[in-house]
Amino acid sequence: MKVNLHPKEGLLFEAFLVMFIVHAIQTGVGIVGLPRVVYMEAKHDAWIAVLLGGIFTAFVLVMMVHMLGKYDSADLYGIHVDVFGKWIGHALSIFYMLYLSLSFFIIIMNYIEIIQVWIFPDLPTWQISLVLILLTIYAVTGGVRVIVGVAFLSVLGTFWLNFFIIVPIRYSDFKHLLPIMNINMMQLVKGMYKTTLSLMGFELIMFFYPYVKDKKKVMLYTQIGNLYTTAIFTLITLVCIAFFSENGLARTIWPVLSMFKIVKLPNLERFEFIAVSFWMLIILPNMCGYLWAASKGLKRIFQLKQKKGIWIIGLLVWIGTFFIKARYQMNVVTDYTAKLGFVAAFCYPILLSVIVSVKKWLQRRKKSNAEV
Repeated sequence: MKVNLHPKEGLLFEAFLVMFIVHAIQTGVGIVGLPRVVYMEAKHDAWIAVLLGGIFTAFVLVMMVHMLGKYDSADLYGIHVDVFGKWIGHALSIFYMLYLSLSFFIIIMNYIEIIQVWIFPDLPTWQISLVLILLTIYAVTGGVRVIVGVAFLSVLGTFWLNFFIIVPIRYSDFKHLLPIMNINMMQLVKGMYKTTLSLMGFELIMFFYPYVKDKKKVMLYTQIGNLYTTAIFTLITLVCIAFFSENGLARTIWPVLSMFKIVKLPNLERFEFIAVSFWMLIILPNMCGYLWAASKGLKRIFQLKQKKGIWIIGLLVWIGTFFIKARYQMNVVTDYTAKLGFVAAFCYPILLSVIVSVKKWLQRRKKSNAEV
């Protein structure tokens, strides 16, 4: 397997689109329950934990892009082979593929749960999952530029939802935010950890990187995308704390959707139905990104045509939906995936970046000694 990819010119896209990719993939089903999850750990300082979580994500992105910049045009699969050799590198890549596929599964199942609770309680899981998977497969088989286009349209097409945060602000009591920093450091760290679980998705930049035209600008646009996500997550968390009572936020599973209940438009009684429906456009880049990156591994490692890999993963994920029949089962799978994702998206890239830097430094030193 080649370390560096050299995609055709027609597959490359402009660097500024990276910020849309990062933001679109970070923003998924996690945001609807993020304020409650972080509040359970960091209480009324949850918005500070979210802000610090975004800053930590920015640091990981710096390490990640710095690592990618040490190669001509490599993705994570190629870096694994270069650093660890064929067998260990492939084993790590297969592990990462499993994580990507499992994340694809979790996104689908969590969104299906929202649909069944808020709109269609009697609609079978297998039917909704089949529609979502086929839609994702249709987009992914179009290639990387189609996925980037989906991310771009997702951000622009759902941008108007941000303005409806003004409605709950009018009914909020910002005294709920006081006193500031009234928690211990361990609570703040736990809140940051819960935040990072909702910010995952940026790690897919390790697979999109070879397809960017001007790679020198990737660092800038990844940071812009993460900054925008962090700003939105922090604002939403802050408003949720101010809007709900102390016990109310702790008891509300999806506080973001619950706030939409107070939005009233002419001839539209239940605005949250519109919000849940449009959320499919928000999660579509998530599903496309994870499915594309996982199927890319099947092509790179097993020399399987990517379209076949897409269908294989899609079929396995659809079969997996039949085994989740209760909410507690979904919670268990989600928790394990979140822990795995923290390692795969935050801890491992930092470690790998350090290893790559040391390896490249040793290679330069060896080369300079040989020249002398």
